[in-house]
Amino acid sequence: MMEQRYISIDLGAESGRVMLARVGENGIFLEEIQRFANGPVAAAGTLYWDILRLWQEIQTGIAKITAENPAIAGIGIDTWGVDFGLLDGQGQLLANPVHYRDSRTQGMVEKFFGGMPREKVFGISGIQTMELNTLFQLMALKQHNPAMLDHAKTLLFIPDLIAYWLTGRAANEYTIASTSQMLDAKRQQWSPEILSAMGVSGALFPPMLYPGRCDSNFGPVQDSPGQAIKAAGVPVLAVGSHDTASAVAAVPASGEDWLFLSSGTWSLLGVEIATPVLTAAAIRYNVTNEGGVGGRIRLLKNIPGLWLLQECRRAWAAQGKDFDYKTLVQLAREAPAHLARLNLDDPAFLVPGNMPEKIAAQCAHTGQKAPETPGQFARIILESLAVRYAEVAAMLAGLTGRKFKTLHIVGGGSQNELLCQMAADATGLTVQAGPVEATTLGNAMAQAMATGQIASLDAGRRLVAKTAQVRTYVPRTDLR
Repeated sequence: MMEQRYISIDLGAESGRVMLARVGENGIFLEEIQRFANGPVAAAGTLYWDILRLWQEIQTGIAKITAENPAIAGIGIDTWGVDFGLLDGQGQLLANPVHYRDSRTQGMVEKFFGGMPREKVFGISGIQTMELNTLFQLMALKQHNPAMLDHAKTLLFIPDLIAYWLTGRAANEYTIASTSQMLDAKRQQWSPEILSAMGVSGALFPPMLYPGRCDSNFGPVQDSPGQAIKAAGVPVLAVGSHDTASAVAAVPASGEDWLFLSSGTWSLLGVEIATPVLTAAAIRYNVTNEGGVGGRIRLLKNIPGLWLLQECRRAWAAQGKDFDYKTLVQLAREAPAHLARLNLDDPAFLVPGNMPEKIAAQCAHTGQKAPETPGQFARIILESLAVRYAEVAAMLAGLTGRKFKTLHIVGGGSQNELLCQMAADATGLTVQAGPVEATTLGNAMAQAMATGQIASLDAGRRLVAKTAQVRTYVPRTDLR
């Protein structure tokens, strides 16, 4: 296999990276070229993404890579799900994309389901109901700013928007579109029934692209005034544009006896399946069937992840107490166990704010002792996550009829040794932690599949396994 070089662009809720990926017979090797902060920007009571600054950082990263690497085989982009930008008839962005944690969607779930029952929506989309989903964001826009929706001609999810600015071609990538709750899970196309219930024309959505396929890509980078990226003609390839889809693609596993956990701001715990699960039990558990790379479905549950710890850390920093994550984990290790257990699905935890105060309030409301020190806060967050992982693992076993042996934890949270051991103890599964950079690896894998360099998803996973740094955590049976 001749080595090929790709550019992987990965935008997360806290930071973004532009990476150079070298794919060859010995594995996939990454080099970070450009890293930059990301986060919501509040203006006039609305939370936005600073998309133009992100675009500038992306251009800078691409330019650095192409200046040293003239032969680039492709560019792939992945980001968080559900959020979008709207283009007018001239292809101009109408407004900065709104952040999924903005309050505009409050009350929209009930309003939409008043016209189309939840069971019917799930039976079509297979997507769990969350107030932040694209479906309810559009409902809010229709209620509060219908003029913008009237002027919109094209809806592009965040990675689609970046690809559009690079190539001039508007398209929706399948895995990111599947997070919207508006796609038909079986047909893998927009649902006319859901769009009709929303009162939105299907013309708003451009053609669908599918990741890792040679015949389904955005096209070449176009020269544009003011751009100095020196990448004209480089193909922008359809990857798992939802970052979790890319992360799961890079899980170094085989067979059917494993679960994945993409651990970061969110914890996304699930299993790969061939066809969506649309049963009454799946509705009751509020699980989700999202699109994956290689034609797979990711049956999973969204769990508010290290976001709670991130927000606590932000609140403490505002008080002049700046803890890094390594210190917080050590303080958690030293704190007493089982002080309290949090309901992680509390809507109060979804929005930014004083997280220590919110946690203490929930503990008081449920008759539990509230944590008092940063170590105690960190401990109950991590313990609550581990217990929730065990609950969701049991749900997925019941829905699929599978017996799981291994939990693969990928992403930044795989570096948290305390959480990994807690997860092994709570679930009774052997935890394989790593790779940390699974999202970028999966992005590069799908590009290599699209160029024909890698034959299949399974072949790509074997390639990842050659170089992946993985740590094993065995459940401690004496604690169960």
